[in-house]
Amino acid sequence: MDTVWLNRYYERKADDLFKKGKVLVILGPRRVGKTELVKKMIAGYKGEVFSGTGDNFDLREILSSQRLQAIKSAFNKFDLIFIDEAQRIPDVGYSIKLLIDNMSGKTVILTGSSSFDLSGQVGEPLTGRQTQKILFPLSVIELAGQFGGMHLYEHLEEYLTFGFYPEVLKQKSAVDKTEYLFSIRDSYLLKDIFDLAEIKHREKIFGLLRLLAYQIGHNVSFNELANNLGIAKQSVERYISLLEKSFIIKRIGGFSKNLRSEVTKSSRFFFLDLGIRNAIINNFNPLSSRNDVGMLWENFMIMERIKKQHYERIFSNNYFWRTYNRQEIDFIEERGGKLYGYEFKFGKPKAKAPKQWLSAYPEASFQVVTPDNFLEFLVSNDRS
Repeated sequence: MDTVWLNRYYERKADDLFKKGKVLVILGPRRVGKTELVKKMIAGYKGEVFSGTGDNFDLREILSSQRLQAIKSAFNKFDLIFIDEAQRIPDVGYSIKLLIDNMSGKTVILTGSSSFDLSGQVGEPLTGRQTQKILFPLSVIELAGQFGGMHLYEHLEEYLTFGFYPEVLKQKSAVDKTEYLFSIRDSYLLKDIFDLAEIKHREKIFGLLRLLAYQIGHNVSFNELANNLGIAKQSVERYISLLEKSFIIKRIGGFSKNLRSEVTKSSRFFFLDLGIRNAIINNFNPLSSRNDVGMLWENFMIMERIKKQHYERIFSNNYFWRTYNRQEIDFIEERGGKLYGYEFKFGKPKAKAPKQWLSAYPEASFQVVTPDNFLEFLVSNDRS
């Protein structure tokens, strides 16, 4: 796999995503291949293409000036304008609005690794003019489409251990994969946060990530996190928000409609990539010698399901479900007016839906997902 191009879901969607007079915004974690994806998508584009980066001083100067004549002079000849790392350009959304509104027929693509900066910049000024997409690390649906389902069965332990970053998959050995993940952890993971937010205690963010890494699938108390880290609860809340917006963790809230006994105020956190999670706690041991396999499996399944939802435009509200007497379901999807409950088990359990769930939501479905049937759950097109 070291020299193979790993197909991305959006490659075959270029005709749908490239629209004249519109802006395509691609967000996602660092090092997941946003730049290479766009280059692949525009390779066969029939028209004049401009490709630049927010690090380019001249490009920043022209766009941040918001002088219409300068923008027209710079981009008049181009049909498609691609700006990588666009979050580095001050007020880029207003500049692109000027371009789109005053130069008809242009297609603009912006990429960025920081939703808390780029999304905020383009959200209001480009209302009605943009489509936002997230590029995640590789997904089960992408790999199954390119290499077949058997590949996923054969390499499942590897993916639970080292995750889905494209360059990780291309490394030949476990040592090489580990070193690459450490380089992301140390050099790229929190770069946007440290560059764009004023953080007084940087080491506290790494400490927070370690605590969250050991609590996958468990209700998280912000007060406990604050006490363990020796910082204010408000700081914990701010750091967690930054980590979410930098595509490092994903928050899931509790579901409730009928029962007073249902837990709703707690949150659970999952990592967008298990390789990053394992690098944070420095544990790449084989599954046979780990005591966190259940957490790995739950994180894996929830994030792969969220990737599927995003890519295939399955509109769902996602939750966990738990009562105060500890009946629970790992993952709840609320979509199409129906409830779907999923329990993720790495072994072969005889799991049944909790009695309180059946009583409170008799019309809801329930399914146990294991390594035996996970491909059906993630790759099937029946949306059930």
